[in-house]
Amino acid sequence: GTPIPVEIHSKVIEFEGRKVFFSVIRDITGRNTAEQRIAQLAHFDMLTGLPNRTLFFDRLDQAVARARRYKQKFAILYLDLDGFKQINDEFGHHTGDELLKIVAERLTENARDMDTVARVGGDEFIFILNNIEHRDNVARVAKMVSESLSQPFVIQDKTCRIGCSIGISIFPDDIESPEILVKMADDAMYKAKKDMRNKFQFSSEEQV
Repeated sequence: GTPIPVEIHSKVIEFEGRKVFFSVIRDITGRNTAEQRIAQLAHFDMLTGLPNRTLFFDRLDQAVARARRYKQKFAILYLDLDGFKQINDEFGHHTGDELLKIVAERLTENARDMDTVARVGGDEFIFILNNIEHRDNVARVAKMVSESLSQPFVIQDKTCRIGCSIGISIFPDDIESPEILVKMADDAMYKAKKDMRNKFQFSSEEQV
């Protein structure tokens, strides 16, 4: 009573002087599972389950096409964790990995279904915030993310505290090239991180 995927090959053959329809049916459950696993490895971060760099840039191209078609804006939030190295050094990489998983959950909670949250490096994450009306909307999301990650993380009876620095660029206000848009957000993030942690900065403005 359980549906299974199958592959069917059929042909008409001669059998005892008659033409008959001959079919071979093969269960391809294992093959489908392997293909799904390969697709998962190719497009998603295996630790957090978030889209990886490859899928992020695919989603970015889609965001650009959508924004141009419907005359919309979208924002890139480039986020780097503050204090993550100290957590790894003090509590070990296993705790660091568990922390990243919870970070991914908190980031996803601050995104809409239409948005993308990706992990693109060790402790670096990127948001694509689609269809934004004003930069104030982006600032509000950045504040929510910053406040969410400033809350303590409890991992195996260990209390960990981190923060984040966020750089923001907006399409098409800052530039229309998707690659340069990401670089501008990355540069803004380093400016935010330079003097004080737990801050965000637009690529075209002073630190907030």
